[in-house]
Amino acid sequence: MRTNVRVMLTSDQKGAIAESSIAAAAIKLGIGVYKPLFEGGRYDLIFDTGILVRVQCKWAVRQGDVVLVRCYSCRRTRDGLIRRLYSAADIDAFAAYCADTDRCYLLPFARFEGRSQILLRLAPTSNNQQSGVNWARDFELERLNFLRPGAIAQLGERLRGTQEVGGSSPPGSITHEVPDAASRMVRIKSL
Repeated sequence: MRTNVRVMLTSDQKGAIAESSIAAAAIKLGIGVYKPLFEGGRYDLIFDTGILVRVQCKWAVRQGDVVLVRCYSCRRTRDGLIRRLYSAADIDAFAAYCADTDRCYLLPFARFEGRSQILLRLAPTSNNQQSGVNWARDFELERLNFLRPGAIAQLGERLRGTQEVGGSSPPGSITHEVPDAASRMVRIKSL
């Protein structure tokens, strides 16, 4: 006989579930997923979307009609608990897994920089507010458009400083948009 006993997971267990769920979802989408050789770095995975995206994985919780993603790390020291935000030098995106929705979300760091948490709405607000609402469906990993740079974009500038383009026939056949090199982030269809 099976009972419905809710198991209390440790933060390490939640992190492992989130990371493996995010990796599995990305692999199903054809995204290359790589893991650093050692633990303790500021990012957990690297997505190869044509560019390499440093991803920090998070366990998200559902609170009513909102999925809450905490965007900081905590560690215990002799002086107490230290909470630290991430920076653009650390990561390119947060990826979050919510067990209650059984969904993975990818959140571009440049859009949410400096925040300690991100709220993703699952249902309309009670006052019908639309402005500034982050809809969970817009950040679902399955709905993202990972644009791969084409052959022309990869050629870049020649040593003498002039643009020389070639490699496609015709050159206009490459319709992919190249993400800004500074942000190193994927574009999201719905944004």
